[in-house]
Amino acid sequence: MRKRNLIVGCAIAFSVLGLLLGLFSFIAPASSFYFRGRTFSRTAGLGIYSDSACTKILTSLDWGAIASGNSAFRTVYIRNLGSSYLVLSMSTANWSPSNADGMIGLIWDRDGFLLAPYRVTPATLTLSVSPDVNGFATFSVDAVVNGETWAPQYWTR
Repeated sequence: MRKRNLIVGCAIAFSVLGLLLGLFSFIAPASSFYFRGRTFSRTAGLGIYSDSACTKILTSLDWGAIASGNSAFRTVYIRNLGSSYLVLSMSTANWSPSNADGMIGLIWDRDGFLLAPYRVTPATLTLSVSPDVNGFATFSVDAVVNGETWAPQYWTR
């Protein structure tokens, strides 16, 4: 009798466990993708930080799981380390897998921004995943932040 109760108890426990696992796999979207930005590259004269006081140098971003058709946002801080005005831009490189480029987009709100010498600006990065993504569940990309020296035109009379 005792052995039978133990077997019945185990069967119920495994049934409940199976039910819970099935429920959690139903709740978790099957089309979630995990993104880890491998590196931030930057041109000389720029610093990229995770905090507004510019004390924590940022070398990578962990975006976590993002469901297809959704976007995620992160704020970083860009500091001009030099004495020249810089025009900011960002590009991407080293997509892995390579077919992720086009199905996943990484943009920011600071393209063409003129950053004064020794100043800091927040930049919002947006990672968007197409609803049609298939064939991979994880990916990575390098974000390359550039600062091109800006030479103003001087007017003479």
